[in-house]
Amino acid sequence: MNAPLSINSTLHHNAYVTRDLEAVRRFYEEVIGYPLVATWAEKTDLFGKVRTYVHCFFDIGDGSCLAFFQFADEDDAEEFGPELPPSGFRHLAMKVDQATQDGIRDRLVAAGYEEPQFYILNHGYCYSLYVFDPAGLLVEFTVDHDDVEQINADKKRTAHADLERWLAGDHTPNNEQFHR
Repeated sequence: MNAPLSINSTLHHNAYVTRDLEAVRRFYEEVIGYPLVATWAEKTDLFGKVRTYVHCFFDIGDGSCLAFFQFADEDDAEEFGPELPPSGFRHLAMKVDQATQDGIRDRLVAAGYEEPQFYILNHGYCYSLYVFDPAGLLVEFTVDHDDVEQINADKKRTAHADLERWLAGDHTPNNEQFHR
């Protein structure tokens, strides 16, 4: 195995495809509160064909962004996405504090969202609000448990053994200790 790297990186952006960029813009700017900080209209040769698209960036609060593409040509839109149907397991999780999560919940309600359009789960180690955006991306706004540092330290110590046990066929849950 290679020697561990000392990695010093941050997320620049995470990109998705949408067919309705205005609905995405309204959701992220007006409901969630992430400002649109850049719009790039582009025309370039990609994968053997000239593609025309727009690429918009929404700042998530730390300088990194959620980005969305929308293609001008319907054939390009068909080819590049959105890739998969919405899934409750494929999601992007954003770490927020309780006041921010409460504010997002209140803004969703004010915008006409109601359960099950958004929902809240207590995972024990964190408390999460989930909502599908207009592009079909499930976004999770998560607040860590008060004891998250100890929880993370405990799980780091057993991470390899827990995975080994799971892969060997023992699927016994190991999250019960953190549920309140």
